[in-house]
Amino acid sequence: MSYSRLRVHHLNCACIQRLSIDGKKLGCHVLLVETPASGLVLVDTGLGTLDYANLTSRLTKSFVYGYARPKCDPALAAINQIRELGFDPADVRHIVMTHMDLDHVGGLADFPNAKVHLHAAEMKQCTERRSFKDKHRYLPAMWAHGIDAITYETGGEPWFGFESVRQLRGLPPEILMVPLFGHTMGHCGVAIDSNRGWLLHAGDAYFDSREVKGARRSCTWQVGLFQVINQTNRGLRLYNQARLRAFTAEHPEVEVFCAHNPWELEAAQRTHAGASVGGPRLAVAA
Repeated sequence: MSYSRLRVHHLNCACIQRLSIDGKKLGCHVLLVETPASGLVLVDTGLGTLDYANLTSRLTKSFVYGYARPKCDPALAAINQIRELGFDPADVRHIVMTHMDLDHVGGLADFPNAKVHLHAAEMKQCTERRSFKDKHRYLPAMWAHGIDAITYETGGEPWFGFESVRQLRGLPPEILMVPLFGHTMGHCGVAIDSNRGWLLHAGDAYFDSREVKGARRSCTWQVGLFQVINQTNRGLRLYNQARLRAFTAEHPEVEVFCAHNPWELEAAQRTHAGASVGGPRLAVAA
């Protein structure tokens, strides 16, 4: 079996101390992708240097002191982990967003020259901010520096039966967006044909891996409640979780993980590096 030349690094760009799954605090699973012609590509950004310099400068007080209580550790910022890996952050030319929630976009300001790819429905929801919930999840301060956004409608050939977005402008065909609406109306997974086979970063389509993997669907009550509170469309969210559940059963060869599950992040680090040293600050290569 031949794989593409895309090499993927798994970064943890936040530690959400108030929420946990089976005793492990939630992380923020960000991907750094090496491409042969498009420079470095990020999938989401987690929190950034401006957030870690002063957690309340841009983040909401309910996030900082309430339901999330993120750890203040500047080493978790993607830009610092990229430097630790020996890359030049200026080589990050593209950022593909699963969605624009505050804990996914904080690092955008650290890469002001990168093109930002997202679904058109997500751009609409995050800029209009019509509901009370949207006003607290989408924070314009996170992109006040100005972003070079490229938006997409769903279209192109399907990916393993899922609707997909192909071709992302300026990116290799091995990277595509997979609409998984529900958490937000433009929420997408990001599929990558890596040098180890297909990966699917499912964003916030689920939090507890037992929602989409295993014999019976279950979810830790705390993160289950969090998902319900933050969902935009419950029916779509559960529909896409069911599709992911069928997909993981039918295609065990595809590595599926979400944005915040600490066990999946740890497993990816072990699988892709052989060993994980240094805890949540580690950035490891596929």
